[in-house]
Amino acid sequence: MTLQATSPAPAQTAARTALPILTALSVSHCLNDLLQSLLPAIYPNLKQDLSLSFAEIGLITLVFQVTASLLQPAVGAFTDKRPQPFSLAVGMACSLVGLLLLSRAHAYGIVLIAAAIIGLGSSIFHPESSRVARAASGGRFGFAQSFFQVGGNTGQAIGPLLAALIIAPNGQGAVAWFVVVPLVGIALLIWVGRWYADHLGERRKAAAAPAPLTRNQWIAIAILLVLVFSKNFYMASLQSFYTFYLIERFGLTIQSSQVYLFVFMFAVAAGTFFGGPLGDRFGRVIVIWISIVGVLPFSLALPFVGFGWTVALTAIIGFVMASSFPAILVYAQELAPGRVGMIAGLFFGFAFGTGGLGAALLGVLADHTSLDFVYRVCSILPAIGVLMALMPKSEQKAI
Repeated sequence: MTLQATSPAPAQTAARTALPILTALSVSHCLNDLLQSLLPAIYPNLKQDLSLSFAEIGLITLVFQVTASLLQPAVGAFTDKRPQPFSLAVGMACSLVGLLLLSRAHAYGIVLIAAAIIGLGSSIFHPESSRVARAASGGRFGFAQSFFQVGGNTGQAIGPLLAALIIAPNGQGAVAWFVVVPLVGIALLIWVGRWYADHLGERRKAAAAPAPLTRNQWIAIAILLVLVFSKNFYMASLQSFYTFYLIERFGLTIQSSQVYLFVFMFAVAAGTFFGGPLGDRFGRVIVIWISIVGVLPFSLALPFVGFGWTVALTAIIGFVMASSFPAILVYAQELAPGRVGMIAGLFFGFAFGTGGLGAALLGVLADHTSLDFVYRVCSILPAIGVLMALMPKSEQKAI
């Protein structure tokens, strides 16, 4: 399977030409996920104002993640056949509507509706934006996916910090102050859409009908999906409940706990940035092995350490584990040529869905036991990474 450009000069030209597009996509992804991260960042406010249980907090995440996940494979499969360059701006507009509704949601049902609308925006945005990133890659597929995804992780990291600085002292209504974020994103994505529309003619000429997937390819994709499950189920325990864990175990305030959530999310962004290029250089398989199984010693130690080591270990876990997703996604796209949108939608959607399911189930578990117990249970999840040993040999290509 050859993944390099056939001629160095065109590849270099494509890379030079596409860099502004990749930058715009990454910035837009940052803005999109910043909006989405405001939802879990204000969970402590919502829990206090609406007297919510951990199970109800988990249900908010489930509604958002399931809405974001169910449509993504369908959107991706549809746009594989009929690309929609301006659907990116439409997805951002949905996030805008959900944001405004969230700022005025003073009943639990309205919060759930707002979460669903924000999730809808995500389901529209991610598959097509991943396709545009690949089209703009100049043959550096891992780099392009990491560059695109690190924007999203950066937005997820900035969101809790901004929530601590703006929303925590000013209340839920301050969510509406972020309206400028999706407006800037819509403007950027309209420009990206115009670029992509101009390149669709050349893309259609070069495209060939995808061949049916073999049994080994389906097995490989299934294994990769299980790895995404283990990663996102574990990450859900940190993204949804880390602030509560710090508050309950170490006596932090809401505002200071959100700062440490930012530290964790920043580490996730850094790991995402390095995961793709490392996969380009050393091969996807080795990166996936290290990024999933490699965190096991740290996850097992996390429930038993003090505050300083908790902050350090969660940062290490976030960095190492996040490096897996760009490698997994590009690996899966190479397993299914011609199905870039479908694979992106499937894996982004599965990531959102398992994260939401994890948050809901772990919320119920926390209500009936404790957050300490939740983190002890989750500590063994990275061990699922040993399933990489079952990857069909014909599909273990260090590409």
